[in-house]
Amino acid sequence: MRQLGVLKSDVFGFQELWHAASLARALEAAGLTDSYDLLVPPDADGRKIVCAAIVRKGLLSSTPNWISEFPQKFKLQSSGDDPQTPEIDVTIRGFSRPVAHFTIKPREDEPDVHVYVCHFKSKAPTKVFNEAWFKVDKAAYGKHSTALGGALSTIRRTAEAAALRFLLTEQMKGNDTPVIVLGDINDGQQSNTANILTEQPRYLVGDSVGGGDVALYTAQTLQEYRDTRDVYYTHVHQDFRESLDHILVSEQFYDNSRKRLWLFDGLAVNNDHLNFDDHKADGTNDHGIIRAVFKHKPIKLGV
Repeated sequence: MRQLGVLKSDVFGFQELWHAASLARALEAAGLTDSYDLLVPPDADGRKIVCAAIVRKGLLSSTPNWISEFPQKFKLQSSGDDPQTPEIDVTIRGFSRPVAHFTIKPREDEPDVHVYVCHFKSKAPTKVFNEAWFKVDKAAYGKHSTALGGALSTIRRTAEAAALRFLLTEQMKGNDTPVIVLGDINDGQQSNTANILTEQPRYLVGDSVGGGDVALYTAQTLQEYRDTRDVYYTHVHQDFRESLDHILVSEQFYDNSRKRLWLFDGLAVNNDHLNFDDHKADGTNDHGIIRAVFKHKPIKLGV
């Protein structure tokens, strides 16, 4: 509740909401009920986990929707790149957590900004001990449950990243649609999960200009170009600090893009609570909270 008032952001993404009433109570306790529109699905009644958002009143420009299923034409199937590569066929039909999608209109004279809030499968090994094949031969599989579970979690998270990338490319290809992706992708800045989502754009320096039509740029990288050292982390597990939560933006928010509309104005991570082992007892989140700021400043080429 306190963080909502401290950060004063125009858009907040929430990656793990059980009940709409909980978020409504948090807004009320922070004294912000009249300042934000609450974006939660109708079935956020405690039976499942969903992504959600709050948007400062006056910015929302569409009815939000939640994407549960992977795109119909999405496939993860290959006979292999060469004769020595075995066939692979991954069948996953939907996201672990429905992806929230909505649009905002920061300026009347410019296009709507599409916002996606996501939460991918964690790195924790999938629990395979309840599977029928595991129970049939527990002696054989028991000693391998961590490795097999870890592989399944990685496959699921990778598939979710690729499915969202599929949707994003359909949204962005061949046009100037501004896009923001907020979320806990449960993987680091240089991970394959992040690389799939961003399509690994080139970061330019000096007065070079460019930009990628379907690329996403990480706010973490934009901040690192300004900092003398990297102290960015949003999660601590077994004393290992890692960045799992990300803000990704299209070329309209990239400083060196020919199509820049918004200039990056800094990133902050509120993560001090993660350094105390008992922080969950105080009701704090087990992830850091990240905030990126952009100011309207379209690029002027040839000036």
